[in-house]
Amino acid sequence: MIRVVVNDLKDGTYFARLVLSAENESYQKKIIEIDARPSDCIAMATQQLAPIFVSLDVWDEVEDMTEVLRKMQQEGPYTEQSDEEEES
Repeated sequence: MIRVVVNDLKDGTYFARLVLSAENESYQKKIIEIDARPSDCIAMATQQLAPIFVSLDVWDEVEDMTEVLRKMQQEGPYTEQSDEEEES
């Protein structure tokens, strides 16, 4: 695996491509791109330590969640027990 590219976002659904290097029995190499589910692509890239890229069009379309993530890190993990304690 060379890389993963999250390349499109349509109606709230992300699309991605796996970019692979393949070699046949004659040692001829090819670069192959395969459409795949982003979740599968990210899982494979993580396992293979391959880079994950996001197209600029997708990047510009999604909401910046930096502050939300920062707040979640400061507050710690959310648990059902905490939720139940708030209801009591």
